[in-house]
Amino acid sequence: MPGRRPAEPEPPLLEGSELIGLLADDDRRKVVAAMVLGASTTPEIADAGGLGLREVVRALNRLETAGLVVSGAGDDHVLLERAFALAARADAANRPRVEEHGDSPPDEAKVLRAFVRDGRLTSIPSSWGKRRIVLEWLAQRFEPGRRYSETLVNLSLAQVHPDTAALRRYLVDDGFLSRDHGEYWRSGGRIDPVDKD
Repeated sequence: MPGRRPAEPEPPLLEGSELIGLLADDDRRKVVAAMVLGASTTPEIADAGGLGLREVVRALNRLETAGLVVSGAGDDHVLLERAFALAARADAANRPRVEEHGDSPPDEAKVLRAFVRDGRLTSIPSSWGKRRIVLEWLAQRFEPGRRYSETLVNLSLAQVHPDTAALRRYLVDDGFLSRDHGEYWRSGGRIDPVDKD
């Protein structure tokens, strides 16, 4: 049937780290991008990727060796795009399932699961009770007895949410942090008991 593309061969099962390694090279990344956008011959890939023919051939050879690209008839190359989805699924299946808030009491864990994913705050709760649970979680980032500059507080909070000013204000207003002359220190929140052997 004219115009019908042949079925894509089954891609190899690459690990996510292998794909990242392949795409760490600028030329290979440009070749893959050009192919995703529809280029298939060496001149088309060179033109779309802004590369010389020599760089394209070198990159294609490496991608073919890894099994991510196959050569067809003539100068036609096919990117096995399904390899990306397979690698992502395999990595997700092999990643150990860790309950992010499993050490929190059940009622707190429920709130934290709703607002914290992968160590990042997805949004600041508007409800005072839920916000206090999130602030308690945030307060644990600060060591009791240590003084922090505003810059250090902002750096720590920016790792979990971009609105550092609001979080800093809530932490101070709700008594988790105290502030004086540009310095902050933890003045509230739970303190885990020290194990004595």
